[in-house]
Amino acid sequence: MPWHGWKFHRRTGLGEPGFEEDRVPAFPIKVENGRVLVDIANPTKRNKKPHAPHPLARDPKRAPGPLRLAGISTTVMDAANPRFSGSDHLLDHALAAARKLGAETRLIKLNDLKFRACEGYYSKSYRACTWPCSITQMDPKDEMDRVYEALVHWADAIIVTTPIRWGAASSLYFKMVERLNCVQVDVATMEKQIIINKVAGFIIVGGQDNVQGVAGSMFSFFGELGFQFPKFPYIGHSRGWSHEDMENNVRIVRESKSLAQGAAALAARCLDLAGKLVTADAALASIERGGRKGRPVMADVVDHD
Repeated sequence: MPWHGWKFHRRTGLGEPGFEEDRVPAFPIKVENGRVLVDIANPTKRNKKPHAPHPLARDPKRAPGPLRLAGISTTVMDAANPRFSGSDHLLDHALAAARKLGAETRLIKLNDLKFRACEGYYSKSYRACTWPCSITQMDPKDEMDRVYEALVHWADAIIVTTPIRWGAASSLYFKMVERLNCVQVDVATMEKQIIINKVAGFIIVGGQDNVQGVAGSMFSFFGELGFQFPKFPYIGHSRGWSHEDMENNVRIVRESKSLAQGAAALAARCLDLAGKLVTADAALASIERGGRKGRPVMADVVDHD
């Protein structure tokens, strides 16, 4: 079964109409005396037609210009009947503060994008999880490319926001994260850095508790992608386990000057570190892989005692 669902003719090995130049080996067969004989010594030739590289596949080189901050909202809501979102509200303050500091900003709301869930090609083979994501390459209508473009090529810093849902980040956050596995795989398997000199910060807001737990999960993932973090890299707010009065939670976040100032200060810290990284241009030439994801470790010396 082809990794990514490509189809080939069962007898000729040719690709689908319009893609006949892409083909897999076909083996001559014949039937003699009720037996099917397969000539494994003389298959047809496999061929992969050259395709232009996807635009995202270009080298991640920073374009000249001011610092750039991308805000990524992972809040889920009915777009036809929008509601107040505390994390989105604070992200707006963070982006406004970044603009006052002279940075370019870009807001990406996952709720506005139409993109497919990760289809788990990594579960077939680590080589089947590709950069750019195979879904993005196969489906021009998939809008996850906007996130890839911002994270890999455009932004110097990102701020990712999420509400708290049963002690975890939002469902849209995890949908995005699973599709970002293709970025991490290149680091783990080919030692190729895609995220270079970039900074991440987080805003975590919820009516439920576990701000620290959500932050820890986000640090783990974005750290593995190659992002760096400023001092005090996230802000959070929660009413805690005992309060189910979301109307009060909304009022507090909407009216809190300290939370708004905290979001602005987070943007400033992210941009400050990003500016230093851009100026120094100090990306590691190589990565020591021992003890990191995707690197098997065998004992150098076996102690038989």
